[in-house]
Amino acid sequence: MKRPGSVLRLAAPLKILAQRFTFLGLVAMSVGLMVFGKAEAPLVERARTTVTDAMVPILDAVSRPVATVAEIADRINVIIDVHAENTRLREENERLLRWQAVAHRLETENRSLRDLSRVAPEDTVSFVSARVVADAGGTFVRSVLVMAGTRDAVAKGQTAITAEGLVGRVGEVGERSARVLLLTDLNSQVPVVLESSRERAILAGDNSERPKLTHLAAAARPQIGDRLMTSGHGGVFPPGLPVGIIVAVNDGTARVKPFVEFHRLDHVRLIDFGLSGTLPVGAPPPAPRRGR
Repeated sequence: MKRPGSVLRLAAPLKILAQRFTFLGLVAMSVGLMVFGKAEAPLVERARTTVTDAMVPILDAVSRPVATVAEIADRINVIIDVHAENTRLREENERLLRWQAVAHRLETENRSLRDLSRVAPEDTVSFVSARVVADAGGTFVRSVLVMAGTRDAVAKGQTAITAEGLVGRVGEVGERSARVLLLTDLNSQVPVVLESSRERAILAGDNSERPKLTHLAAAARPQIGDRLMTSGHGGVFPPGLPVGIIVAVNDGTARVKPFVEFHRLDHVRLIDFGLSGTLPVGAPPPAPRRGR
């Protein structure tokens, strides 16, 4: 009986020879196939086609899971996109509902104002629109001349406004013209109230572009951005007319920017509110006259 070591020694050379002959056989087979393919091209093509036809079902079966996974991934992406779109549409719908509520409120308010506009004003309120023809101001005066006078029922003390807010009051009147004293004039004193805190004060002109607030309560804390309206005190101006906005507060002094841009005045409306404080003592009130 032969020992295992001797068997292994005999098998090793045979294994090496088998590997060499196998490699040489594969090379010879490859060369033979190449020569055969060149010589019998139609036959090789038919064989390749047959093999391909046989492999197609297998490849199709193998590719289906891959396509299915890709399709599932696409559907997941679509679902994610739809979810994001639904979230966006839901938020947009909520915004539109809020705007709808605002629109309904404004519609109601507009209807109320339209109904109010058909109410005849009191006989004591009259107005005339006048064109600004010159700036009558100088170093010590801030005023404008308007083309309307006593013949148009304009009287001293009447209120001058525009669509933006209060301009001032009539200081002098002629037959065909009048001088309007602006809010910024040194002689202008307008009782006002802060719209947010309802604190009362006096808007005092000092011939600068930013008149200042005086006579504020000691506890008052005016803030930049606070809006000012006329308070109606003193019988000079009616309450509720827009005046300006606080733009600076330095050392307890608040400076106000008027809503009206005086350098762009083209027309003003001169209104007689029937306030006794706006007319000089002893002067007969002008005859009421409707807007022109």
